[in-house]
Amino acid sequence: MINDTWIRLGVFITVLAVMMLWEYLKPNRLSPVSTGKRWLSNFSMILLGALVARLMIPTGLAAIAIYAQNNHLGMWNQIPMSLWLSMPISVLVFDCLIYWQHRLFHRVPLFWRIHRVHHADPHLDASTGLRFHPLEIALSLLLKIAAVLLLGAPVLAILIFEVLLNATSIFNHSNIKLPLKLDKLLKTVIVTQSMHRIHHSQVVSETDSNFGFNLSIWDRLFGSYIEEAANGDEGIKLGLKEYSSPKTNTSLKALLLMPFRQKQN
Repeated sequence: MINDTWIRLGVFITVLAVMMLWEYLKPNRLSPVSTGKRWLSNFSMILLGALVARLMIPTGLAAIAIYAQNNHLGMWNQIPMSLWLSMPISVLVFDCLIYWQHRLFHRVPLFWRIHRVHHADPHLDASTGLRFHPLEIALSLLLKIAAVLLLGAPVLAILIFEVLLNATSIFNHSNIKLPLKLDKLLKTVIVTQSMHRIHHSQVVSETDSNFGFNLSIWDRLFGSYIEEAANGDEGIKLGLKEYSSPKTNTSLKALLLMPFRQKQN
């Protein structure tokens, strides 16, 4: 458990530091609001989310996987299978699960009220990738716990999945622009910044597309992929129209209360 925590924390800090340095040296866009206020609220939300997760399962998802293994719970603990086969399959299943969770949070009005805290950010950078309301963190964690128990996922698969979840979210939300040829090549496999920026467009049809967080295959497979925004990458207006005021999208208090309030301009 100690190694699991330090591995996840180490990768998280490394990826965050690298992407923030990249953004500083070569930003793709300028923030329309105060960076200091955004970061204060965004990183405060990240800390609150981490606190909620720690309170729910102090030793992390890996402990749930160990519990399932010790009690012979879940599919993989009933079917004899090599770790080197069950592990990559489990990571793929969890990747697909988060894709569908994301779609669900857009489809169900109650969930969208919570998830819009993430989309209300008027600018995209590495901090946006982890800006989620504590309620969304809690709901997502409950879904992951259920999936671990049902699948009986190997501990190593859970570690890989959690590392990927944080690292890729920081990466594809970051305020950078990859060279066109590299972006096109990477986009055939993973979600890049240009692909995910479309998802943060104010155009509803574009917001309801490109739900993947790691692999881009799910959007292609399930018909939610958009190659290019209607106004091109440079023409994408980020955030939500109903939360265009800095007071409603950069204040920590406003972000925490957003799911419980009506839309504001």
